[in-house]
Amino acid sequence: MSRTNFDQLLQAGCHFGHLRRKWNPAMAPYIFMERNGIHIIDLHKTVAKIDEAAEVLKGIAKSGKKILFVATKKQSKEVVAEKAATVNMPYVNERWAGGMLTNFPTIRKAVKKMTNIDKLMNDGTFSNLSKRELLQISRQRAKLEKNLGSISDLTRLPSALFVVDVMKEHIAVKEANRLGIPVFGIVDTNSDPKNIDYVIPANDDAKDSVEAILNACCAAIAEGLEERKVEKADEKAAAEQAEEAADVKPKRAARKAEAKETEAPVAE
Repeated sequence: MSRTNFDQLLQAGCHFGHLRRKWNPAMAPYIFMERNGIHIIDLHKTVAKIDEAAEVLKGIAKSGKKILFVATKKQSKEVVAEKAATVNMPYVNERWAGGMLTNFPTIRKAVKKMTNIDKLMNDGTFSNLSKRELLQISRQRAKLEKNLGSISDLTRLPSALFVVDVMKEHIAVKEANRLGIPVFGIVDTNSDPKNIDYVIPANDDAKDSVEAILNACCAAIAEGLEERKVEKADEKAAAEQAEEAADVKPKRAARKAEAKETEAPVAE
């Protein structure tokens, strides 16, 4: 069963590409036609590509790994933050700090700094500081929160990147490519799909288009997380049963031995 369909994507405006003069020839296989100087994306291919990407994302989530969502464009940043949060995945929607992946230890240090400020504020260490000093620290904390808040729980490199507008987020894509992290991307007709492992050809400017694609992909991630939970519960139950069985065997053996010892000797 398909995770989305032609009509849903058509309604969301996923088929609208860019002006013909802005096109990237590498996107030719995904273009259906040209209308009024605008390229129209082949939504049958988009449906197939969403299904393909969704299955892989589901597998990543099921194995307990993280997918980092990236969208700093005004019209898609809120929807990406909302959808990523529903499946408990990290996201970057303010600004991609150069080296966020390739220089991950430094990013972790900045996150640590943020948690340290929180800790010191909560335990009253800052209570004897002047108003000016407190203001400076609060500003520093707010800046860190804006850039790193959503990735504060990311303790290791993500296993995949999901990018909206691969042209705008080219630095993020480049870093992921360098580290061999697979990239899932909504790719419009003006972008180059070459460095994207899982291309989803669609309009990357319209909020409805981005939302329709994210709904399908995040539903798959949620399924993967649910299956992981069920598997873990089954494993736990099986382990408990095995433990009980292991415990019962020695007890049974002990009871048999006891019964033999207490048996009266047979008279001749």
